[in-house]
Amino acid sequence: MTAENRLAPNHDRILVGGEWISPSSPERIQVISPTTEELVGQVAVAGPEDVDRAVRAARASFTRGDWRRLSVDERAAVLERAFDLLDSRGEEIARTVTGEMGLPLSSAIQQTPGSIARGRWFVEQARNLLRTEIRPGRVTAAVVKEPVGVVAAIAPWNGPFNSILMKTVPALVTGCSVVYKPAPESPLDAFIVAEALCEAGVPDGVFNLVTGGRDTGKAMVGHPEVDKVSFTGSTAAGREIGAVCGRNFTRVQLELGGKSAAIVLEDADLSVTIPQLVIGGFGNSGQICSALTRILIPEHRYCEVTDALVAATETLRVGDPFDSATTTGPLVSRRQRDIVEDYIAAGIAGGADLLTGGRRPADRDRGWFVQPTIFGRAENSMRICREEIFGPVVAVVPYRTLEEAIAIANDSDYGLHGAVFTRDPATALHVARSVRTGTFSINAFAYNTEAPFGGVKASGIGRDTGKEGIEAYLELKTINLDAGTHLLMS
Repeated sequence: MTAENRLAPNHDRILVGGEWISPSSPERIQVISPTTEELVGQVAVAGPEDVDRAVRAARASFTRGDWRRLSVDERAAVLERAFDLLDSRGEEIARTVTGEMGLPLSSAIQQTPGSIARGRWFVEQARNLLRTEIRPGRVTAAVVKEPVGVVAAIAPWNGPFNSILMKTVPALVTGCSVVYKPAPESPLDAFIVAEALCEAGVPDGVFNLVTGGRDTGKAMVGHPEVDKVSFTGSTAAGREIGAVCGRNFTRVQLELGGKSAAIVLEDADLSVTIPQLVIGGFGNSGQICSALTRILIPEHRYCEVTDALVAATETLRVGDPFDSATTTGPLVSRRQRDIVEDYIAAGIAGGADLLTGGRRPADRDRGWFVQPTIFGRAENSMRICREEIFGPVVAVVPYRTLEEAIAIANDSDYGLHGAVFTRDPATALHVARSVRTGTFSINAFAYNTEAPFGGVKASGIGRDTGKEGIEAYLELKTINLDAGTHLLMS
């Protein structure tokens, strides 16, 4: 038994109504290191009755109002204490994320304080958003913003610490009560956040943590006491969740898959373009929903751009994510590696040119590693251009005219992100407005949480960030006033 095995945390309880309780089932999920294939922890599996208990605890706390009736400043003060506690455990959080899902530690150490800062930003924005508006007219009305209620939040595995803050902080600061489920592949950091929220003084039942897999999530989504579901994950799962929420009239927010296109124009500056394409295609081993996985290059610059992209990609160092020299860690699981390798095989069989990668690293006999892979001369009809791979695989598609490039970018079931690379601001804005997507970047691969982020088409419904990400947890109530109540509301 290695030291990693001996120190593996055993989270055999879930947080319900302010208490750490044992779930009804003895079943456990083993969290396996994607680097060593060894055990790094295990968590409990919450069954339907456990989910019911958690949701009812959230409902009871919301009904009591010991959180939602606080002022936004009072809620903010509690959350700020939680952020301070998380700051003090920043390195522990980063190491936990690296151990459970393989993000290079150098990246995790940078991202952890950034995620906490985003949480603080949400809190500060809420101070301005939660104001009652008096609207004069034939009948004067007060437009009141109230918390939506009980939120079931279900997170993905590819950015666990960022996900829990992005999903819970907007809900909590607006006065909602939350039942949170992390992904079974990367649940360990959620316990650190739960401990911080409890220690900071979030009232019992306002934040509840359940762990488990698909069945746990289904029980949350279908529960009649849930007012809103916030889900980030696959489009297939999102369709099922959306159907259930539609039947139950449950508010729903879905941030789903992507197959985003980066359009490289004829005048693009490659000193700017190539680094952004590498980050956009291979950051987090390609396990990013907004990744730029279709790269559209003008035919007459095809060789120049692809040569530069291949050269830059081949400088990436695939290896142990705890090694400071590593730029590219493993995929999160054996299953995910199998999926990625199947797409690589499909790309080869489909006739695309394998320009680099496509294999497991020769020096890694353990772990779920795949080399960063580039396919050239791909056609937009190929599987590698149509379907989300969620791994370090990009496809280069040549084009002849700008309008053809825009048409290729729009010829997708998805619409989450996109980018254009050009020195011409007017053309950049023309492309940005022409590509049908929820988010778009100019000369960059950007994740801007101070603006709304989300998709159109099969990429989802709603927005997760910006002030819109806070407003998503609010319901509007109109109170038509008479003379006396108008004076009280003024």
